[in-house]
Formats: sequence, structure tokens, C-alpha cells
Amino acid sequence: MINRQARVVPARHGIAWLVQSMTLLRAQPARLFLLAMLLQVMMGLTQVPIVGFLLIISVPALSAGLLQAFLVTAEGGKPSPNLLFRPLLSGAHSMRMLAMGALMFAVGVLTVSLVLSGSEAILDPELLSRIEQGDVEALSSLDQGALHKMVLAFLIGISVSGTLSYMTIPLMWFHDRRLGSALGEGLKALVVNWKPFLVLGLGLAALLIPVSLAAGILFLWVGSAGGLAFVVLGLVMLLLLAFQLILFGTQFCAFRDIFGLDTGQADSEESDEGQLVA
Repeated sequence: MINRQARVVPARHGIAWLVQSMTLLRAQPARLFLLAMLLQVMMGLTQVPIVGFLLIISVPALSAGLLQAFLVTAEGGKPSPNLLFRPLLSGAHSMRMLAMGALMFAVGVLTVSLVLSGSEAILDPELLSRIEQGDVEALSSLDQGALHKMVLAFLIGISVSGTLSYMTIPLMWFHDRRLGSALGEGLKALVVNWKPFLVLGLGLAALLIPVSLAAGILFLWVGSAGGLAFVVLGLVMLLLLAFQLILFGTQFCAFRDIFGLDTGQADSEESDEGQLVA
């Protein structure tokens, strides 16, 4: 177990993390996009009973796999697809990651419930089930105020869960910390480094504006694209995946800057293959 304390870094590092993330993405775009697509395909199965819940609580482990891929890229290697599943299959780490996933799920549900408290129409189990299944008519049955409240509740829930896990996941994976220790140290690191994270947040918000505009324009083209509709939807997916990868990249770069990483923690595709042969 590595027991380093969090560094306090200047505010300008927030922009540096964003730039470094984009640089890493340009270094191995095809392989990183493949990992992100695999993650999205798996998340598409969350509606399946039992399997869906297991996938939801596996999110921290799968996220750690993507962070490992960024480490491989940062050290000049070629991240292989099996990196996504390595934390999930790594003994003691997997149990800690699953416990973190269960905690994030519970906190997210509690947060959403608190925000939506008093909104009986939104909390109707049958309506929620229809919305989860992608029923557009169920959404249209809600008034604008209720719909805005629902969106706000889910955004707050995701934000709270994301804050809890942002430094906790890499601390558990890269520094072999236990859940309690990683959670406490991770939250402390966010607090003492609020300035660079504020700058990072502003940078990501500024980046999200053109991404959202481009995605919106592409969605408008889908209706008139005819046979090219799948191509347009594919471009939208690639755009959203790129933003998601930039988010993971900034998480990796921020952790590396604040807590540090030992050399030799990354495994390239070649070393993975060598281990399989052995």
C-alpha cells in the first residue's frame, strides 16, 4: 500500500490537466475509443434484471480499467482491451471496487429521492419503470416543471457520486488503498485543491458548449439524412465518447499530479500478451 499525502497544486494546473488529457487521447485514439465503446456497450445492459445491478456496481472497477489504459498510454505503451476488466478481476481490488459501486449507487438513489421528495407523480414506480425503458410518452406526460426537477435530481445524484469517486477510485487501484482510507483522502484532496478543480470545471464547461452544439446539429440532420442516418448517429456517438475520454483523462492527470504514480505500473499490449503466453 502506497501512503502518500495529497499535494496542493496551483490553479493553473486545472488547464494543464485538460491539455494533457487531450494529448494522451491523441497518442492512442483508436485503442482508447475502443475501450470507451466497450464500456458503453456494457452500460447498455443495465436494464437487464440482476445483471444490470451487477454492472452498475462494477462501474468503479471499469473506470479504473480506463484509468489504467491512460497510464499505459502515458508511459508510451499500447492499451489493450483487457485492461478494462483487469481491476474487476484483481482479487482484493475487485471487492473494494464493488463496495465503492454499491456505495455510489446508494448515495445516488438517496440523493435523487431527497431532491424529488414531495413529487408523487415523478416518484410513481410505474412511471419510473416506463421512463427507464425509454418510453417517450411517459416523459411527455410530465409537466415542464416536473421534468426539469427530474433532470436536476439526476444531475445532482451523478455529481455527488462522481465527487465521492473521483480520487477514491484511482487511490484504491493505483495506491492499493482500502475504501475508507481512499474515500477520506480523496475528498480531502478535492477540498485542498479546489482552485485547480474549479479551473478544470470551467475549462470542461467551455469545451462542452461546442460539443453540445455539434451534437445538436448532427441530431437535427438525422431526420433528413435518409440512409446516412446511422453514419450521423455514429458521429454523435464518437463526439460524446471523445468528451467522456477527456473526462477520464483529466481524472488520471489530476491524480498523477496530486498523488503521484510509481513507474512500471503500466502494462502495454505486448506485456499482456507475454503474460498470457507464460
